[in-house]
Amino acid sequence: MSTTDLPIEVRHLEGWNRTTPTDGHVLETPDVEVIAKAVAAVADANADKPDYLRRGIIARGLGRSYNESGQNSGGLTVDMTLVNKIHSFDEETGIIEVDAGVSIDHLMKVVVPSGFWVPVMPGTRQVTIGGAIAHDIHGKNHHSQGSFGNHVVEMTLLVADGRVLTLKPEGSADDPDGTLFWSTVAGIGMTGIVLRAKIALKRTESAYFLADTFTTNNLDETIDLHLNQRYEDGFEYASGWFDTISGPPKLGRGSFSRGNLATYDELPAKLKKEPLKFDPKPLITLPNIFPRGLDNKFDFTLIGELYYKMGSNKRGVIESLPQFYHPLDLIGNWNNAYGRGGGFTQYQFIVPVGNEDEFKKIITDIQASGHISFLNVIKLFGEGNKAPMSFPHTGWNVCLDFPLRPGLAEFLNEMDLRIMEMGGRLYTAKDARTSAEHFHQMYPKINDWIATRRSIDPNNVFISDMGRRLELL
Repeated sequence: MSTTDLPIEVRHLEGWNRTTPTDGHVLETPDVEVIAKAVAAVADANADKPDYLRRGIIARGLGRSYNESGQNSGGLTVDMTLVNKIHSFDEETGIIEVDAGVSIDHLMKVVVPSGFWVPVMPGTRQVTIGGAIAHDIHGKNHHSQGSFGNHVVEMTLLVADGRVLTLKPEGSADDPDGTLFWSTVAGIGMTGIVLRAKIALKRTESAYFLADTFTTNNLDETIDLHLNQRYEDGFEYASGWFDTISGPPKLGRGSFSRGNLATYDELPAKLKKEPLKFDPKPLITLPNIFPRGLDNKFDFTLIGELYYKMGSNKRGVIESLPQFYHPLDLIGNWNNAYGRGGGFTQYQFIVPVGNEDEFKKIITDIQASGHISFLNVIKLFGEGNKAPMSFPHTGWNVCLDFPLRPGLAEFLNEMDLRIMEMGGRLYTAKDARTSAEHFHQMYPKINDWIATRRSIDPNNVFISDMGRRLELL
């Protein structure tokens, strides 16, 4: 197959926040040999080839990152969603081998009826396994189960010189000390293209949660709930929403949930008939017809008030996965709610425990800034893993969705500095605007990662727009 025979088309690409649009050359194929051919074409420095093959290549999943990590302006992007076979499933060990393009949603629909569960999921199931590895995703159970990379027992990686390497966390013949494995976890696709992965699943007796919900009245109560009352202790899953729109004394009040997967005996009689039934679907899909301006303080305040009141204190409630974990998956294309031609920035940061006074000042200043966010998540994370570019570590994790407004970029630049002073950082799956200088200061092991990347890809075959912005070459 010559380079002119590659099934490539020009597509419009953008991140989930719709702020990084580009028209790019995209290769979509289920054939990994064709993908390897494309990598070889990009790597061949002497070939007479189109310009888009001279600007690198990057893999892309379902496009749920809130930035340009799955885009390569002027270069080649590989849409991995057709590389989506399940190759083996050992129900004795709970280890499943899947292609990188398999989504968590599809994987759950396959394994839950057999009594298994994907061990770590983010706030949506519409994420590929390759994307989960590339950003080392985390979820409501980070404090108990860590991030996604902790549960990958093996993966195969197509690297720049055309080899397909087998990587394991403890090391392998292709990667003796596991350095390349852990550099690929959270490596935003820049060490190579993950083709397959073996994931260690967890067992479950049902597709439901036994959950508690309760509220706090202000920011001090919210912090005390996490830090001193340790409301997540004894529960695998815990997370919550908190208010950054209302001023004091309501500022920082929250609605929180915690829970565990329900055992069969904990289910009501009607659910015991099909305890592992799992086939959730969106209730509605939002078209891109909404005008700008609906994302205003009045509307967000009203929605927040309703959400807060819905989180009244309850104990031992049986909830489905969409109810407890993935409410946004019930609304297809929910990002269209920000209006035609609009977009938003999700600002997700973490700061170490011990900075509570400054942390409270930041939340106070967010409320006073006039930049509003309704979809606010707060969670106390557990220990991080060995991946040098992995985001989570012990500390306060906060996610905020800011509609694009004049002055937001300048405000977030100031926030970056304050977070850096506390030893905090931003998340690669969400950031679309920080500078390379700031990013390099946030990740203390970034030079180790860059050294590994350069050793496996010295000619920058794998590169994305995000990689260029953050100067990760």
